[in-house]
Amino acid sequence: MTTAQPFACVLDARAKLGESPVWSVAEQALHWVDIKSRALHRFDPATGADTAWTLPEEIGCVGLRKGGGFIAGLRSGLWTLDAEAKPLALLAANPEDTAASRFNDGRADPMGRYLAGTLDEPKAGGKAHLYRFDRRGLTALADGLLTSNGLAFSPDGRILYHSDTPTFTVYRYRYDPATGAATDREVFLRFQPSGDDRGRPDGAAVDSEGCYWTALYEGGRVQRHAPDGTLLSTHPVPARCPTMVAFGGPDLRTLYLTTASAGRPAEELERFPQSGGVFALRVEVPGLPEPLFDPAV
Repeated sequence: MTTAQPFACVLDARAKLGESPVWSVAEQALHWVDIKSRALHRFDPATGADTAWTLPEEIGCVGLRKGGGFIAGLRSGLWTLDAEAKPLALLAANPEDTAASRFNDGRADPMGRYLAGTLDEPKAGGKAHLYRFDRRGLTALADGLLTSNGLAFSPDGRILYHSDTPTFTVYRYRYDPATGAATDREVFLRFQPSGDDRGRPDGAAVDSEGCYWTALYEGGRVQRHAPDGTLLSTHPVPARCPTMVAFGGPDLRTLYLTTASAGRPAEELERFPQSGGVFALRVEVPGLPEPLFDPAV
């Protein structure tokens, strides 16, 4: 294991809860959300410009949609949005109690289905789920969760990674790209509330070598793990709460990272004044193009 260069801030956004970065190859731009501010952002690294659109509800995750626009997980359900974040249609209502549940992490699978999980806000009852959405509707893939997170696929699409953040655990499933079935769940990684292994596994991405990059909330770092779980490298973050990574740039060798600032102690924010910013790191191994959500699948 190596401790490599740290992330550098590329957008001092001061987001409350930055999340769900997704790189558009077509636009050469990074889309990301600030959940607590109910905002979808578009960051252009070439100019440094960041455009934000406010939504009527908290937006937990966003994906790129085939034909343009987005799919987004809002508190009320999964919606399509136009290119300027205007809600167009409700695809699937949140089947849980929206007073205590909202959609959180999401990602399209290699065939264009959209996987998205929920967050159980009391974080005590294990009422959150991981869902798959396709033209047949919403199907639960996992239950008994507190905060569904960490979705990522192996390069061949046959392994699905998924975390339950408050339990410090990342799971691995066999995934059938033809059917969208997730089976044979097993523990892939487990972290701790304190010590050298501290941090809660939040959002993630897989690179072209099949290695899993995970942002460790309250751990102040991002880690890269081999497909067998071996820790390969650790990358410090000048923010206590990294939330999710995404590969971008013309060569997909820039690893972008969102972070959070909401609810953090004043002394922590004094030490890490760029908390809530978007950070970036140049890496040797490129990522994979982000699959597009396809409503026809």
